[in-house]
Amino acid sequence: MELVVMVGLQGAGKSTWVRGHLAATHAVVSKDHWPNAKRREQRQRRVVEELLAAGRDVVVDNTNASPEDRAGLIAIAHAHSARVRAVHLATPLELCLERNDRRTGRARVPLVGVLGTRNRLVPPSVEEGFDRVDVVSPS
Repeated sequence: MELVVMVGLQGAGKSTWVRGHLAATHAVVSKDHWPNAKRREQRQRRVVEELLAAGRDVVVDNTNASPEDRAGLIAIAHAHSARVRAVHLATPLELCLERNDRRTGRARVPLVGVLGTRNRLVPPSVEEGFDRVDVVSPS
């Protein structure tokens, strides 16, 4: 059983990567699935916990920019004896901004949001409790 925690800026290609590599084998959980919900973070953790308790492989598709953002997910994975892997999409800011500019409606993130995430972004490391960290560069 595995929990994969995606890490990267908005527009980095996380959701596209998940669709191409994990969607067929892992339950995909994202706060984007509940755009109007209150307490999205708590809801996400509850869903992840329920899926792991049921023995499912799970991928969390959010920015997960800081160790603090990731700590609760890592703890849930460890509580269920699941392997926990980070996949960091190390896409340059300029490319993320270009991709974000092509988005429409709610999919487009305000510039201040992307820059705020960039300022908080700390690359994931095994010292946080990950069993493995994969870094994906844009192709």
